[in-house]
Amino acid sequence: MNQPKHFQWRVDGKVGVITLSRPEKKNPLTFESYAELRDWFANLKNEKQIGAVVITGAGGNFCSGGDVHEIIGPLTKMAMPQLFEFTRMTGDLVKAMRHCPQPVLAAVEGVCAGAGAILAMASDLRYAAPSAKTAFLFVRVGLAGCDMGACTILPRIIGQGRASELLYTGRSMSAEEGLAWGFFNGVSEGVIDFSIEKAKELAAGPTLAHAMTKKMLHQEWNAGVDEAIEMEAQAQAMLMQTKDFHRAFEAFAARRKPVFEGD
Repeated sequence: MNQPKHFQWRVDGKVGVITLSRPEKKNPLTFESYAELRDWFANLKNEKQIGAVVITGAGGNFCSGGDVHEIIGPLTKMAMPQLFEFTRMTGDLVKAMRHCPQPVLAAVEGVCAGAGAILAMASDLRYAAPSAKTAFLFVRVGLAGCDMGACTILPRIIGQGRASELLYTGRSMSAEEGLAWGFFNGVSEGVIDFSIEKAKELAAGPTLAHAMTKKMLHQEWNAGVDEAIEMEAQAQAMLMQTKDFHRAFEAFAARRKPVFEGD
């Protein structure tokens, strides 16, 4: 993949690392970075050598949301068709994150606010530094909490009541609170390196199986139990035909650790 223009990208083994890189402003998003991130995640389906992705921010902060002068200001001057184009585009970023086959891990330090909180929420796993402060602060600028899927995704992570409080008040959630509520999967000093190691563990696993797990986690939100069981039966039957499944059996029989190759 070519280097992006509006964030940093590096590959560490089978892990791709996205770093939001405007540290002097706590890594806010712009119209251009929204669109490039959307396209980048959409294109990850073609990157078979990437088994997991970490998204983080530079300079001790994750992301402060939409840039006040480069996004918020211009939005106040737009007509409805332009506004709708923008809100659909930001939602498409979340869709791309949810639909890319690789597990996405957010490594959160410091400020994680607005659209930054959404990026963390839309990730599959979230790890925080003790400094992390996460705020869905849309209400503070006169907007609803229903932004980029927050009203459907956040309650599924932390529960309806807790999500309602955060979305109505816009207050910050500490790392410890986020861990207790299940928003964060862990809290660690050196969270970026910690998250990359977790991503490497996933990338060393059966990537086709991980992609199917991610797909089913997403699709079964709208399925009844009987339908979900049938969907999973079909998915597992497909994966039982993969070489990785056979490698795992052969390794188990030989009492050695399997080496997965993603096919």
